[in-house]
Amino acid sequence: MANARIVKRSNSKAAARNRRHFRLRKRVSGTTARPRMVVNRSSRHVFVQIVDDTESKTLVSASTMEADLRSFDGDKTAKAKKVGELLAARAKDAGIEAVVFDRGGNRYAGRVAAIADGAREGGLTL
Repeated sequence: MANARIVKRSNSKAAARNRRHFRLRKRVSGTTARPRMVVNRSSRHVFVQIVDDTESKTLVSASTMEADLRSFDGDKTAKAKKVGELLAARAKDAGIEAVVFDRGGNRYAGRVAAIADGAREGGLTL
């Protein structure tokens, strides 16, 4: 097989998400001019990174695990929107204006869409 990463066929939700993510990653790649904003979502938290794929480097990251967001009152969707706004502020400080959005194989709804909305409100171009 030409692909270095081979996902074992399984009927689990995680395997299905991995298949969707690898299918998405064939088309979405981050460059130095427009890095990739990747979302990782668990049942309780969200983790977002801005990655330059040409250098294989994480430029900026934010998550709900951080102390100021752990104390934030609100549901998971509201916290996800705050993570998007925080990431946008950090990206602006790092000189990043535009990113390519990688939803990580998740459906673009709920917390994933809230992260994107928060990043747009923070001034990032998706």
